Amino acid sequence: MGNIHHIELNVSDLENSIGFWGWFLEELGYQPFQVWDEGRSWKKEESYLVFVQTKEQFISEGYHRGRTGLNHLAFQAKSRQQVDNLAKKLEEKGIKILYKDQHPFAGGKQHYAVFFEDPDRIKVEFVAPIT
Repeated sequence: MGNIHHIELNVSDLENSIGFWGWFLEELGYQPFQVWDEGRSWKKEESYLVFVQTKEQFISEGYHRGRTGLNHLAFQAKSRQQVDNLAKKLEEKGIKILYKDQHPFAGGKQHYAVFFEDPDRIKVEFVAPIT
């Protein structure tokens, strides 16, 4: 009880977000779950992530993690090697790694992670356990 059931994110371009999030979530063991005209979801165990096309009247306001609301999503890696492997895949896909000059310790000396952004600039973190 108390685990996250699901997280739903509105996105500005559903197809673009599906391309970005699909490979990443499947890399982490999530499976495609729901499909409908305005959305997609991926599930792992009992939790799932949902991506829904933002309604046209709200698109122009955009997203910024500095405003009230979601700052970023952090996913737990199994190891530092898994973080390194994902960082390499991000670079191969042309996805910019944030804080590159501090990578992989942008979160501090005891925080081994890679930070990047989705197509709407929602920050994503993939972090290894502290050893």
